[in-house]
Amino acid sequence: MKKIYALIFIITLCFQAKAQSDIPAILSMKERSEVIDRLLEEKIQTILPEIMRREGIDMWVVISREYNEDPVIKTLLPSTWLAARRRTVLIMYDRGGDEGIESLAVARYNVGTSFQSAWDKEKQPNQWARVAEIIKERNPKKIGINKSTYFGLADGIVSTDLEGLYAALDRRFTERIVSAEKVAIGWLETRTASEKVIYPQICRIGHEIIQEAFSDKVIQPGVTTTEDVVWWMRERIRELKLQAWFHPTVDVQRADPENSDHLRSFSKRPAKNVIMPGDLLHCDIGITYLRLNTDQQQHAYVLRPGEIEVPEYLRKAFEKGNRLQDIFTGNFREGRTGNKVLKLSREQAIAEGITPSIYSHPIGYHGHGSGTTLGMWDSQGGVPVTGDYPLHINTAYSIELNATVHIEEWNKDIRIMLEEEAFFDKTGVWYMDGRQTEIMTIPRKPARSN
Repeated sequence: MKKIYALIFIITLCFQAKAQSDIPAILSMKERSEVIDRLLEEKIQTILPEIMRREGIDMWVVISREYNEDPVIKTLLPSTWLAARRRTVLIMYDRGGDEGIESLAVARYNVGTSFQSAWDKEKQPNQWARVAEIIKERNPKKIGINKSTYFGLADGIVSTDLEGLYAALDRRFTERIVSAEKVAIGWLETRTASEKVIYPQICRIGHEIIQEAFSDKVIQPGVTTTEDVVWWMRERIRELKLQAWFHPTVDVQRADPENSDHLRSFSKRPAKNVIMPGDLLHCDIGITYLRLNTDQQQHAYVLRPGEIEVPEYLRKAFEKGNRLQDIFTGNFREGRTGNKVLKLSREQAIAEGITPSIYSHPIGYHGHGSGTTLGMWDSQGGVPVTGDYPLHINTAYSIELNATVHIEEWNKDIRIMLEEEAFFDKTGVWYMDGRQTEIMTIPRKPARSN
C-alpha cells in the first residue's frame, strides 16, 4: 500500500509540473499535417512565381530518388511523405502573368495536392522520356536544376540523375539547362505571410524549454551536471512530440583559472561538469516543428547563498551582448551583402569598445539555412561567395554572436553568447519572440531569509 501511495504522489507531482509549464499548445500530428500542406500550397502559388521571375527561370526541375533526397525536395513533399518514392521528378513551370505555377509530378501518383501526376506508365513506360515530353510541350526558355558549387542546399541533383536528364533531352533543350541556385535559395529562405504568423510561437516553445531547463525544477546545484541538463532537454523535446535538429549543449563559465580556455569551456568541455553556485550557464538548443527550425542560446546564473540577483559585473557584461545585437541588426539593408553587414557591424562595435564575434545565419526549413552568410566564428573578415549574396526581405535569421568581456572579479575573459530568431522585412529586423535582455537566475526567487 505504501508503494501505491508513493506512486500516486510521484504521478501527481508530474502532472503538477506539466500544469505549471507555460509551453504553448502543440498541434496533434494530424493537425500539423494539415498546416504543413496548407503552407506548402500557399508558398508555391504566392512566393515561387516571384522568385522564378526574379531569377529569369521559367521551369524548375527537382529530381530525387528514395532515401537520397535533394534537400529542396524534402520541402516540396507533402506532410505524409517522409521520403521521395522511387525516382520522384517534380516540375514547376511558370505560365506567366496571373496563370502562375503549373506544378507536375513525373511519378505514378500525385505528390500530395500540390503536384499532379503527369505520367501514365502504361502509355509511356520510360520515365525520362515522359520528362522530355513535358519539357518539349512547354518549351521553356531556361530549365533550372539544383546544381551549385558553393551553396550546399542548392546542389541536390546527383550525377546519375543529371546524366539521365541530359540523355533524355534534345540538344536544343540541354543548352537551356542552367543552375537554379538562386531559385532554390530564394525558395528556402523566403517566408510566407502565414509562416511569419506561425513562427513566433515555435520560438516561444523553444524559449519555454530553456526556461524549464534553467530552473530548480531541473537543476540542483552541487548535484546536477551540464550533461544531465542536456539530456533533460532532449527528453523534454521528445516528450512534447517535437524533434531536436542538433544535440543541445550546456556550458559553464566560472571564476576558475582552469575554466578559462574558450575551447575547453565549450567545444572541449568536460563530460561531467557539476553545476555550482556562482556559475554562469549557457545553452544552445534547436527544435523542429511544422518544418521550421529554431536555434537559441541563452544564459542563466546560479545564485550563491545570500545572493538575490545576478552580480552587477555580469549584468554589465550582458548589456554589451545586447548592444552588439543592436549594432548588428541595425546594419541590415535590403540588397546589402552579408560581408558588408559583418564589416560595418564589427567596425562599429570595436569603436564602442566591444570585442565582437559575429556568425549569424539564415534559418527556416533548415537550422543552418541557405541565404546570406553573415560571418563565421573562424572567418570574421568575411566569407567568400556565400557572404557576397545579398539580403532579401521576408527572410529569417538566427542572430548569433558573442561579445568577449573581461571580468576583473574573476580575473579572466568571458563570452556573452546570444542567439535568437528574427525576421527581416520592410520594417527592419524584429525578434520573433523577443530576446533575452537579463540573465535568468536559478532559483528564480531566492529562498526567504529568517
